[in-house]
Order: sequence, then structure tokens, then C-alpha cells
Amino acid sequence: MLPEGDRMDTGASTSADWRVAVDQALHGVRTDADLVFLFASYQHAERYPEIVAAIHERLAPRTLLGCSGQAVITTGREIEGRPGITLLSLSLPRADLTLKQVTQEDLDAGTPLAASLLPPDEVNAWVLLSDPFTIDTEKLVAALGEAYPGIPIMGGMASAFPGGRSAYLFEGANVAPGGALLLAVGGAWTIHPVVSQGAAPIGESWTITEAERNVVLGIGGRPALDVLMETVRDLPQEVQNRAGRNLLAGIAMDEYADELGRGDFLIRNLLGVDRERGAIAINDQVRVGQTLQFQLRDAEAATDELKALLDQAREAMSGEAAGGLLCACNGRGQGMFGEPDHDAAAVADRLGALPIAGLFCNGEIGPVGGTPFVHGFTASLALFVPAGEAAEG
Repeated sequence: MLPEGDRMDTGASTSADWRVAVDQALHGVRTDADLVFLFASYQHAERYPEIVAAIHERLAPRTLLGCSGQAVITTGREIEGRPGITLLSLSLPRADLTLKQVTQEDLDAGTPLAASLLPPDEVNAWVLLSDPFTIDTEKLVAALGEAYPGIPIMGGMASAFPGGRSAYLFEGANVAPGGALLLAVGGAWTIHPVVSQGAAPIGESWTITEAERNVVLGIGGRPALDVLMETVRDLPQEVQNRAGRNLLAGIAMDEYADELGRGDFLIRNLLGVDRERGAIAINDQVRVGQTLQFQLRDAEAATDELKALLDQAREAMSGEAAGGLLCACNGRGQGMFGEPDHDAAAVADRLGALPIAGLFCNGEIGPVGGTPFVHGFTASLALFVPAGEAAEG
């Protein structure tokens, strides 16, 4: 046994044997936890009930939640392509922690969420883990944002076997029946959000002058497609070569801002073009008057943005975070960066040996301009900090 002062906040294992994996993940982990996050890769799916029950019994935390993942994350490491269990065990003195379940039926009932959850003044932040196959996560996130304006909402959508259509949520000592788990963080603790959408602005920012639903027809009084093609032509040749299929649209969260940069845009995919109308389609609703700037997403842009946002977070927090929950898109990892541990290593490099746990998600949740969204190709890092040290995302 380790002396209590040497207890760790995180644990991980890559063993295929679930019993060995549980023992290894729990070795040296603190047993005085207020909050435990548990993530297990799809290779352990048949043993999820035993894994969750064993970890809950041996740690006996006030609150345990987690989910299945295509791959899982621990401090400085991303466990891809093999079995993995990771956990984060946090002591949060004087924290108010309330775990709620939400189903699709709850969402469709039309009852205001705050009436069935908690009053807004009792919540400093939300952590949301959802099963994307049993609940409309985008609808839930939008409803939460309306019910709890300005309150950080962080998390991700559970994943499992690549291409599969099943996912699992963990609550307490059990595998939850689906839907979503919502953890309200209140009292003396809150969350500082870091949402890296993996994109860099290119060209100029423009005002949308004609639009229909998700189709941008006019930008700056010109056909939208003409502006896009001109933006690419004006890039340095090296950047043009990188652009290829990596172009996106960024919608400014504050269309009246004098200056716009990384973190000021909601990044959305380009779905297609209409050459006859000179239009472009994106995967979100747009309106006349919004500010749009095209974006480049590739490994280099994603690396630069994540490091810059982590540096900003380090400067914004007056004290150290107790730990972090990292939800990364399952399109990131080695497939995007060509090297292991990219996002986890960046957190360690910028924030030190911060204890973290997380997973590769089917969709990542976090605020942009103070409004929560479901993202893709994003790294969403929830930093648990004393209340008063967080800032809006």
C-alpha cells in the first residue's frame, strides 16, 4: 500500500484481462474521492458491468460516472487500438455534486429542464456524457444552454466499436440504461473550459449578405463560392497545398467584434457547393448579417490552436486545476496527427502533470462564445478549478 500522501489521482491499464485491468488501474489511486470518472474501451464491453461494479466498490466515491470509448485517454497518454481502462479520482472539498439522468422522453416532454434538474443559481458548471444512439444530444445541449445561460457545459458523446451503433454509460456501480448523464458541479468548484476546434482562420472575415437555411448564397455582396475560391487562390502555395479537403466555415459568435481570432468562431463543415448559384452549404443554419471566415483544419492547424488555447488557460487560472476531463474526437489521435498521444501530451506540456482522464468521442461538447455546442474534430478539456478561477469559453 502507498502512503496516503503518495496517492495518485489517475489510473490506467492496457490489459485485456478485465480483472488485471481493474487492479492495475486502481493501483495507488486515492480512495477518498468525491468524484470519479471511468472510461473503458470497447474491447471490454462484455465485462462493463463487472468493471464498473468493482471500481465503485473499491473506491466508494460520492459520485462515479463515465462511458465506453473507441479509445481512452489518461495523463500524457492516449490508448488507441488496444484494450484500455482509465479513471480520474478527484477530491473536491466543499463541492456540490449532483448526478442526473435524462432520457429522450424527458427531452420530448417539453418540460423546462431547470424545473426537472436544478435551479441555475445552484449550478456552476455541467458535465454531460451521452449515448448518441438513444438521445438527441444536440437538442439536449441546446436546451441546457437556454436553461442555464453562461454556465459551462462540457463533455462528450460515448463511442464504442468503430462504425458500431452502440455505446454505454456508467453511473455509480452500474451500467446506465442510455440517454444522458448530467453532473452538476456547484459549491466551491467549477469548470474552466478549453475547446479546441482544430482550425485556423484563413483570408478575411466577411458579412453574409444572402442565405437560405444552411446555404450561404452571398458574402460581402458577391457569390459565396467566388469568395471561397478567391480566398484559396490568395493563400501562399504551401497553405494551398495543405487546404485540399480541409476547408471549413467559421461563424463568428460575436458579429460585432472588432477583432476575431482562434476561439471566436463556431467551426462548421462545408457540405457542398452549387456552381450554378455560386452558393456553399454548411452543416448549420445561417442568417444574413453573420460574420463568416473560412478556416483550415489539418494536423498543423489543430496543433497550433490547441497549444495556444492551453497557454491562454494557464494564464487565466490563478491556481492549479485539480484535474481535467478530456473528450477528443475519434477522428483525431494517430489518424489525424500521425503520432501517438498528441492531445494528452499537449496538455501535459502546457499544464504540467495534470491528472486527466477521457475518451475519443462520437461528438464533443463545449462552449464557444459562452454558448454550448456539439462539435466534431474537437478536443474539449474541462478543467476542475475552485469557483472564481473559471472563464467563459
